[in-house]
Amino acid sequence: MKHLNKHIVFIVVAVSMAAVCVPAAFALDTPLAASGEDALYNTVAALDTAVFDSFNKCSSPEQLKIHASYFAPDVEFYHDTGGVTWTRQDMLANTAKNACGHYRRALVPGTLKVFPIKDYGAIEQGVHRFCQIKTGACEGMADFIIIWTNQGGDWKITRVLSYGHRATQEPKI
Repeated sequence: MKHLNKHIVFIVVAVSMAAVCVPAAFALDTPLAASGEDALYNTVAALDTAVFDSFNKCSSPEQLKIHASYFAPDVEFYHDTGGVTWTRQDMLANTAKNACGHYRRALVPGTLKVFPIKDYGAIEQGVHRFCQIKTGACEGMADFIIIWTNQGGDWKITRVLSYGHRATQEPKI
């Protein structure tokens, strides 16, 4: 009987813990609404617009400097076809060499999701496409994840994953 009581206590504790933990776990799996009503979503969406506005104009040294200001010095950038860079300096060198003046990035409408990171910042997730500057042809797209940290209102990118690069036949933009 004593052995059975231990099992019952264990089951009661396990069920109680699940009742507390499961709703929290589901809440973390739900991205913030794209309705424009959430302050964090709006902040990250505005940051995405700003960082890629400078990226799209990065053939200008002033715009490349603005683009750099969004990244932490020790940013890690993981690109499935380009490899990994471990610093802002290396990432910017790759950007200047391979992207600036060649193509621009556009967020695919309706794909942006934002997840809060407690006491740190946010996870941004979405799909972006790349369009040739000379022709306007949008022939590639990829999934991305950006990790943002917020230090007293100063938002910086600490990690980027750009993956699943694939060809697409999107219209010119």
